[in-house]
Amino acid sequence: MIKVIIERRIMPGLEEEYEQAAREAMRASLGVAGFVGGETLVELGHTDHRLMITKWRDLRAWKEWHSSEARAMAMQRILPLLTEDEAIRVYESGY
Repeated sequence: MIKVIIERRIMPGLEEEYEQAAREAMRASLGVAGFVGGETLVELGHTDHRLMITKWRDLRAWKEWHSSEARAMAMQRILPLLTEDEAIRVYESGY
Protein backbone atom coordinates (compact mmCIF):
# COMPACT_ATOMS: atom_id res chain seq x y z
CA MET A 1 0.00 0.00 0.00
CA ILE A 2 1.26 3.49 -0.82
CA LYS A 3 0.04 7.01 -0.12
CA VAL A 4 0.35 9.80 -2.64
CA ILE A 5 0.47 13.35 -1.26
CA ILE A 6 -0.51 16.09 -3.69
CA GLU A 7 -0.08 19.75 -2.77
CA ARG A 8 -1.90 22.44 -4.73
CA ARG A 9 -2.11 26.22 -4.50
CA ILE A 10 -5.26 27.77 -5.91
CA MET A 11 -5.63 31.23 -7.38
CA PRO A 12 -7.33 33.53 -4.86
CA GLY A 13 -11.07 33.75 -5.42
CA LEU A 14 -11.26 30.49 -7.38
CA GLU A 15 -11.53 28.15 -4.39
CA GLU A 16 -15.17 27.24 -5.04
CA GLU A 17 -14.54 26.48 -8.70
CA TYR A 18 -11.53 24.40 -7.66
CA GLU A 19 -13.64 22.43 -5.15
CA GLN A 20 -16.11 21.46 -7.90
CA ALA A 21 -13.33 20.40 -10.26
CA ALA A 22 -11.52 18.47 -7.52
CA ARG A 23 -14.71 16.61 -6.55
CA GLU A 24 -15.17 15.56 -10.19
CA ALA A 25 -11.56 14.35 -10.32
CA MET A 26 -12.04 12.35 -7.11
CA ARG A 27 -15.22 10.78 -8.52
CA ALA A 28 -13.29 9.79 -11.65
CA SER A 29 -10.70 7.98 -9.52
CA LEU A 30 -13.26 6.02 -7.49
CA GLY A 31 -13.66 3.29 -10.09
CA VAL A 32 -9.96 2.98 -10.89
CA ALA A 33 -8.35 -0.38 -10.13
CA GLY A 34 -6.00 0.01 -7.18
CA PHE A 35 -7.52 3.19 -5.75
CA VAL A 36 -8.27 2.63 -2.07
CA GLY A 37 -9.40 6.08 -0.88
CA GLY A 38 -8.47 9.66 -0.28
CA GLU A 39 -9.09 12.89 1.54
CA THR A 40 -8.54 16.58 0.93
CA LEU A 41 -7.31 18.99 3.57
CA VAL A 42 -7.39 22.79 3.61
CA GLU A 43 -4.55 24.52 5.43
CA LEU A 44 -5.84 26.56 8.39
CA GLY A 45 -5.67 30.25 7.57
CA HIS A 46 -4.71 29.57 3.93
CA THR A 47 -7.78 28.61 1.94
CA ASP A 48 -5.72 28.63 -1.24
CA HIS A 49 -3.57 25.69 -0.09
CA ARG A 50 -4.86 22.13 -0.50
CA LEU A 51 -3.31 18.83 0.46
CA MET A 52 -4.70 15.64 -1.01
CA ILE A 53 -3.81 12.32 0.54
CA THR A 54 -4.70 9.33 -1.61
CA LYS A 55 -4.14 5.66 -0.88
CA TRP A 56 -3.29 3.17 -3.62
CA ARG A 57 -2.81 -0.59 -3.71
CA ASP A 58 0.67 -0.17 -5.20
CA LEU A 59 2.88 2.18 -7.21
CA ARG A 60 1.82 0.61 -10.50
CA ALA A 61 -1.84 1.45 -9.86
CA TRP A 62 -0.95 5.07 -9.08
CA LYS A 63 1.26 5.40 -12.17
CA GLU A 64 -1.50 4.00 -14.38
CA TRP A 65 -3.97 6.56 -12.98
CA HIS A 66 -1.46 9.40 -13.14
CA SER A 67 -0.84 8.81 -16.85
CA SER A 68 -4.45 7.95 -17.74
CA GLU A 69 -6.73 9.81 -20.13
CA ALA A 70 -9.34 10.12 -17.35
CA ARG A 71 -6.91 11.98 -15.06
CA ALA A 72 -5.71 14.16 -17.93
CA MET A 73 -9.30 15.19 -18.61
CA ALA A 74 -9.96 15.93 -14.93
CA MET A 75 -6.76 17.97 -14.71
CA GLN A 76 -7.84 20.13 -17.67
CA ARG A 77 -10.33 21.77 -15.28
CA ILE A 78 -7.96 21.93 -12.32
CA LEU A 79 -4.69 23.17 -13.84
CA PRO A 80 -5.95 26.62 -14.92
CA LEU A 81 -7.05 27.25 -11.32
CA LEU A 82 -3.58 26.69 -9.83
CA THR A 83 -0.90 29.31 -9.21
CA GLU A 84 1.90 26.75 -9.67
CA ASP A 85 2.43 23.13 -10.64
CA GLU A 86 1.12 20.61 -8.16
CA ALA A 87 3.74 18.86 -6.02
CA ILE A 88 3.38 15.08 -5.84
CA ARG A 89 5.15 12.83 -3.37
CA VAL A 90 4.76 9.07 -2.95
CA TYR A 91 5.16 7.38 0.44
CA GLU A 92 5.16 3.81 1.68
CA SER A 93 4.78 2.48 5.21
CA GLY A 94 7.87 2.83 7.37
CA TYR A 95 9.35 -0.03 9.28
